[in-house]
Amino acid sequence: MANIVEMLDELQTRALHEEDIREKLLATREESDSLGAFCRACRELGYEIYEMELVCAGEEFHAAMKRSTNGGGENSPKLAGEDDFYELFMASIE
Repeated sequence: MANIVEMLDELQTRALHEEDIREKLLATREESDSLGAFCRACRELGYEIYEMELVCAGEEFHAAMKRSTNGGGENSPKLAGEDDFYELFMASIE
């Protein structure tokens, strides 16, 4: 099974080439539970992406990036959204 980043990369490519998929994914932003709606849409498209996995993947990615710089110290403040794979994905297909 592909990991979250690989699935999002593949889904991003599809969304950029297939307008119906792009529109379906962007429409999830209008839902009251936009993250849940996004994950349901992903699963309907064949990508087993769940809310907690997406949130945790973003946090783990951000933590790994911080560990790889500044000797692993917590010197830099977190920028808003830098570990939010959902928002980063949406920005990439807008």
